[in-house]
Amino acid sequence: MELTINEVEIRQTRIDDVSLVYQFIHDLAEFENNLDKLTATEDNIRDALFGEHPCAEAVLAYYDGAPVGFAFFYTCISTFAGTPGIHLEDLFVKPECRSKGIGRALLIYLAQLVTDRSYGRLEWTVLNWNEPAINFYKKLGANPIAECDLYRLTGDSLDQLAAEA
Repeated sequence: MELTINEVEIRQTRIDDVSLVYQFIHDLAEFENNLDKLTATEDNIRDALFGEHPCAEAVLAYYDGAPVGFAFFYTCISTFAGTPGIHLEDLFVKPECRSKGIGRALLIYLAQLVTDRSYGRLEWTVLNWNEPAINFYKKLGANPIAECDLYRLTGDSLDQLAAEA
């Protein structure tokens, strides 16, 4: 699916876009001061998007013909509602291109994808220090889930738990 909103073109990624997607991931890590945590490679991203068992999707945003942002997402499910949804893992727009409707266009695209697939939700997390993003999401009508905190197992903790099998 392709979508043009105002001057923003949104399209699904193709295998030859992997380097560009990876560059946006790098730019996002840099923006979040997390370059030291970026261990993904272009091969990891290619496998996630186009491998034998793809587990994610991505779309690119173009403004005046130039790539300016992306959204990386995957299917999730609500067991309570019994319906799938989309979890937006990352959304990034180049800083110099913000306030042009690009982030909004990416979210409109994803909202349309959710409705086209008859899914029930579009959800994401946001870093609690990222006030501009929080304000942007609230203007769209998104609400934080106050009763939820994100937990994660990685590294040694993950390995130790898995070793109990």
